[in-house]
Amino acid sequence: MTKIGLIFVLLLLSLSCRKLEEYPVIPAIAFNGFELLINEDTGISEKGILYISYTDGDGDLGLDQGDTTFPYQYGGLYYYNLFITYYECDNGVFTEVPLLTWNNETQQYDTLTFNARMPVLLPKEKKQGIKGVIQNEMFIYNPLAKSDTIQFKVKIVDRALQFSNEITTPPIVLVK
Repeated sequence: MTKIGLIFVLLLLSLSCRKLEEYPVIPAIAFNGFELLINEDTGISEKGILYISYTDGDGDLGLDQGDTTFPYQYGGLYYYNLFITYYECDNGVFTEVPLLTWNNETQQYDTLTFNARMPVLLPKEKKQGIKGVIQNEMFIYNPLAKSDTIQFKVKIVDRALQFSNEITTPPIVLVK
C-alpha cells in the first residue's frame, strides 16, 4: 500500500469512529456578542448584529417560507421562531420600549418587531444534534430615545414548539 493510500485509510478510520455530539432536544442559546454598525454619513449606530450560539439535540430549528399554517400562521405565537425584546435604560432601570414607525398605507403608527423567522438549518427528515451561531442584523436607531443604552432579551423555539432558555444581553451603549 502506498503512503497516500495508508494516510487515506487512517483518515477514513478516524472519521468513522468520530461520535456525533449529543445535546438535549430542547434548544439552548448563549450570548456571543453584539456588533454596532455605524452609518458613515451620520456617525450614528443605526444598526447592529446580534450573535447568539445555539445547540439543539434533534436539529429541528428553523422554518421554511411555506410554514404558514397552524401553528406557524401569521399572527400566531409560533409565526416567529427567534424572539427578541428591546429594552432601553432609564435611570439605571431597563424597560421594554415599543419602537414605532409611520405606516403611509394605514396612516397610523406600527410597532416594529425584532422577532424573526430563522430558516431551516437541517433538512426536516434528518434528526441529529446541531450547534452554530445565529447572526441577526437589526435596525436599532430610535430617534425618540432619551437613553443611549439598550439591551435585548432573546429566546428561540424549535418546530416541536419547545422554547429555549432566555438570555439577556449586557448593556449596549449606542453612538448617537
